[in-house]
Amino acid sequence: MKRTVRTTALTVGALVAALGLPAGAAHADTATPRIDLRVLVVSDGGPATGAIAAELDAAGTPYTEIDLTRTGRPVIDAGFLADTVDGRPRAKYQAVVLPNDNPFPAGSAEMTALADYERTYSIPQVDAYTYARPEAGLQYPTAGGYSGSIDGVEAQVTAAGKAGPFGYLEGAVPFEDNSPDVGESYAYLSAPAAGADFTPYVEAAVPGQSKKGSLVGEYRHDGRRELVVTFVYNRYQQQFRLLARGIVEWMTDGVHLGASRNYFAVHVDDVFAADDRWNSELNCTPGDVDCTDPDAEPDPIRMTPADVDHAAAWQDEHGFTLDLAYNAAGSVEHREENNGADALADRFVAERNRFRWINHTYTHAFLGCEQDTATVPWKCATNADGSTKWVSRTEIADEIATNRVWGEDAGLPLENDELVTGEHSGLKVLPQQPEDNPHLALALADNDVAWLASDNSRDPVQRQVGPATTVSRYPMNVFYNAGRAAEQVDEYNWIYTGRAQGGSGICEDNPATTTCLDEPLDPATGYAGHIVPLETRIALGHVLANDPKPHFIHQSNLAEDRIAYPVLDGVLDGYDALFTDDTPVVNLRMKDIGTEMRRRAAWAAALDAGQVTAHRVGGTVTVEAPDGTAVTATAPAGTTSGGTAFGEAYAGGRSGWTPADGGSLTLALPSSAALPGTAAEPAGQAPATAPAPDTRVPAGVREQVPPAVRD
Repeated sequence: MKRTVRTTALTVGALVAALGLPAGAAHADTATPRIDLRVLVVSDGGPATGAIAAELDAAGTPYTEIDLTRTGRPVIDAGFLADTVDGRPRAKYQAVVLPNDNPFPAGSAEMTALADYERTYSIPQVDAYTYARPEAGLQYPTAGGYSGSIDGVEAQVTAAGKAGPFGYLEGAVPFEDNSPDVGESYAYLSAPAAGADFTPYVEAAVPGQSKKGSLVGEYRHDGRRELVVTFVYNRYQQQFRLLARGIVEWMTDGVHLGASRNYFAVHVDDVFAADDRWNSELNCTPGDVDCTDPDAEPDPIRMTPADVDHAAAWQDEHGFTLDLAYNAAGSVEHREENNGADALADRFVAERNRFRWINHTYTHAFLGCEQDTATVPWKCATNADGSTKWVSRTEIADEIATNRVWGEDAGLPLENDELVTGEHSGLKVLPQQPEDNPHLALALADNDVAWLASDNSRDPVQRQVGPATTVSRYPMNVFYNAGRAAEQVDEYNWIYTGRAQGGSGICEDNPATTTCLDEPLDPATGYAGHIVPLETRIALGHVLANDPKPHFIHQSNLAEDRIAYPVLDGVLDGYDALFTDDTPVVNLRMKDIGTEMRRRAAWAAALDAGQVTAHRVGGTVTVEAPDGTAVTATAPAGTTSGGTAFGEAYAGGRSGWTPADGGSLTLALPSSAALPGTAAEPAGQAPATAPAPDTRVPAGVREQVPPAVRD
């Protein structure tokens, strides 16, 4: 059974006024077209249209993709684009995305059909990456403009862009320059053509000149609207990630299915415990199962009360809350060895309400198979019949319950259905343990665990483990066994350089690892000069990608040199410099992240199954989805439901999830909301065929993915 979610129609008078129709025509409601809330993406296989499609995927915005390179693809004609439903004209797509302003051969009937469709129904068109030319509302770059690399350039949002689709940005749009050897961003900078109704939204200075050229702008002509983008990009690049929200808001007039936020959460594992230190002579970590030198003594790293005070003050400064995953045995053992004293635990407990807390098991025991450490790497121990020896259900349940009881006694503000196991153990880990410990699900049920952390580098897809749903976490490449910057650099050099340079050769054996070094980092400058910028860029990339998954570090990284903070500062301070106050970082706790991910999965499944439809008739939007499915949507500020504001305010609009308990939801769009279905200007000729964009330009550097790090 489908549930219908409807918005309240504007009053007849308001609708007539908005459409500019004579009052006597108001009764002819079937003349107002129906606009389906779906985007048409016409792709040439290039990175620009792929990036926009990825943005729609992440937000949960439905679209139909036509691949121009595929034989047997549907023909884009009037019947493909529009029809009539119940006597009312229907536009099947609320926006059109093209690879450039005209990707078809000269005289193409398909481009003519698209132009007629856009003109008739006031459908916006995005030119994902096009050459600057008069047909796109711009002068040729040879007329005092520029064609070439803009790596490292800082573009700016114009006043019109801030008043329009890019109002969530403070103004700066920095273009990446990650490698001097790779061209990452090619662009055409140009001024509007003479007489063209062209409004630049994002500009950059023309090299060697005082004037600026457009990178993103709106071209109005012949009753049509185009968003003209004249730089190449891919889905991972920061410049696209900054502008992606505005591109979608422009082409949907701020009304669409799906929603986007910028999320950041940081879990700090092993709180109260101590993490063993990297040994630069042995190139391993004494105390770790894979460091077998019999004479090596562990050298623990543990926070101090001063580190607690620093963490609390840092949170206050940034308006951000850390999630502390704790192992109570670390404090119990410390008191046993220090005549009952543990100043660290005392300080944390005194400041407990300033942090969020997660059960990380009592001793941080490995909860998968029993480990046979006689060889490096370790392997799973086996029974006489060859079957795997598993840590028992009782042992797992005791680790969870004992830690929980300690936390409750200490007054920690816990959510008892959240759990992070030591090293994400109990879950499968390749190559040694290709399946979950079969006792894990039972022990989770014994303790009413609903949300279980997993390592995104090993287990990225949300899944069920008994009663629990996994929450994948990104490992930050700030090592658990480093409390000082020099230790981090030494281990980094060992991992990421070749054998001839004194490294481990891991990169030589795994050429897909993109963080490999050409030469070892300088111990004095390598952390601040290389590791911090790289890890900041990777984490900020996740934040800007509408990705709610948390990141994790370790308590050792908040001790001694406090090496995590430069990365965290880089993310949060960098973010604050880019976004306005109404577009804050969303800092959720683990169970709320899990809920968001689960809703998204259900929504994506409903979209893939064709079970969701949505359309707009003037000021009325109707959504149909399976009963019990939460619906995600974005609408302009001022949208209400039952007299109260719809969703949550974010980035100048309103967005959120509807309840999934059946029934109906009524939304009222503000009278100021743009109404599709009205032509902006008189009709004219369709544009001429555009030359293909410069395909020689590199698409940029993809995200560098760090290897798994020990939890």
